[in-house]
Amino acid sequence: MSADYNIFVTEETVEGADDGPLAGRTVAVKDNISTEGVRTTCGSEMLDDYVPPYDATVVERLKDAGATIVGKANMDEFGMGSTTETSAFGPVENPAAPGRVPGGSSGGSAAAVAAGEADLALGSDTGGSVRNPAAFCGVVGIKPTYGLVSRYGLVAYANSLEQIGPLAPTVAEAAELLDVISGPDERDATTRDEAADSDYASAATGEVDGLTVGVPTELVEGAHEGVRERFEATLDDLRAQGATVEEVSLPSVEHAVEAYYVIAMSEASSNLARFDGVRYGQSGGFEGNWNEAFSESREAFGEEVKRRILLGTYALSAGYHDKYYKQAQDARAWVKQDFDEAFASVDVLASPTMPTPPFEVGESLDDPLQMYLADANTVPVNLADLPAISVPAGEVEGGLPVGIQFVGPAFGEAEIIRVGSAVEN
Repeated sequence: MSADYNIFVTEETVEGADDGPLAGRTVAVKDNISTEGVRTTCGSEMLDDYVPPYDATVVERLKDAGATIVGKANMDEFGMGSTTETSAFGPVENPAAPGRVPGGSSGGSAAAVAAGEADLALGSDTGGSVRNPAAFCGVVGIKPTYGLVSRYGLVAYANSLEQIGPLAPTVAEAAELLDVISGPDERDATTRDEAADSDYASAATGEVDGLTVGVPTELVEGAHEGVRERFEATLDDLRAQGATVEEVSLPSVEHAVEAYYVIAMSEASSNLARFDGVRYGQSGGFEGNWNEAFSESREAFGEEVKRRILLGTYALSAGYHDKYYKQAQDARAWVKQDFDEAFASVDVLASPTMPTPPFEVGESLDDPLQMYLADANTVPVNLADLPAISVPAGEVEGGLPVGIQFVGPAFGEAEIIRVGSAVEN
C-alpha cells in the first residue's frame, strides 16, 4: 500500500528488544533521523547514498522499548516545506484526503500512521512539521518542549527551533511514544531533566473540569470558514465537559512568521555549509579549483533548499545582520513574553492547527509565500520553545481533515495531553 502513497524512502525492518512498552508495535522514522546501517537521505539527492554509522538517541530508545522500525519516512527536503512536495523522491499522497498534500515536512510519517503502514511514527518539528501533517492527515502529533527530547542524531536544519516528536492514531498512544523518547541525554547539552521519569500516558484522562482554555484571537481571525466552525464546535464540547474558554491576545504573533523564517533560514545556511562534497554530500569532483567543485556539489540541493540557504546567508551577511537577524531574535523574545503573559491567566491555549484544510497537490509550489504563511499558527510555539499538540477536530468539505492545536507552558506536556484526550473522547 505504501507504494500508492510514496510514504517510505527506504523500507527496512529493524527489530527492537524482545519486550518493553512498545513491544509488538511498528514505528516509521522520519528520514532525517539517523539509523545505523540504514540509508538516511533527508529527502535530498545530496544524501542519496548516505548510511549513518550510528543510531540517533531516539532510535536507540525505540529499540530498547521493543519497537520494530519499518522504514524511513519521506519528507520535504531537509525539512524545508509544509507539503512534502519538495522531496527529491517525489511527493507523498494524503491517505486521508486523496489529491491533497499530507502536510509537511513530516508528511511521510503522518501518512504512515493514517494509512496503517505503521502503528506510530517519529517526525521533527521546526515550525509545525509534526503538527501540520498531523492536522492534514487526521492523526495526533506532539511538538515537545525544547530540550525534552534529545536531538542527537537528528540532521540539523535549525538547531534552536527543532524538536523530534511523536505521531499516532490517538492521544494516549502519542503520549506513550513521548514517554519512550523523552528525557535527558549526555550527548545533547540542550536536554533537560524534566522528563527523566515521565508518565505522560497517564495524563490522557480526558478530565478538563475546571481547566481554563485561552483562545488567541490573532490565530483564529484569518482561518478558513469551515475550519473555524470545527474549531468553535470543539470549544463548545470542552465547555460541556466543564472547561472555561476565554479570549486572550498575543499581539506579537503578527510578526512571528517573518521572525521565524529569518532565524530558521539563517541557521539552515550555517548548518548546510557542511554539505560541500568533502565532509558530506555528492562530490563535485576535484578537477579545477575548490570553489567550482564546491559549487558543483551544491547542485544536488533542490530549489526550496537553495532558496532558504541564499536568504539565510543574506540575512547573516555583514551590513544586514542587525537589520534582519538581530531584529528577528528581538521579535522571538517578544513572542515568548506574550505567551508567558497569557499563561498567567489560562492553563492552555487553543487555535486551529492549520488555517486551511489540506491544499491540493501542486497548489503551493507556485507560490512559496503562501506556503510560508500557512505556518502562522504553528511557528510561534517553536519561537517560544513551548509544547503543543494537534488533535483531529472533524472534517470539512466532505472529508478533509481539520486539526485543533493546544499549546502549554514550558514542560506542560501533561496539560496538553489531558485536554487533547478530552477532545478525542
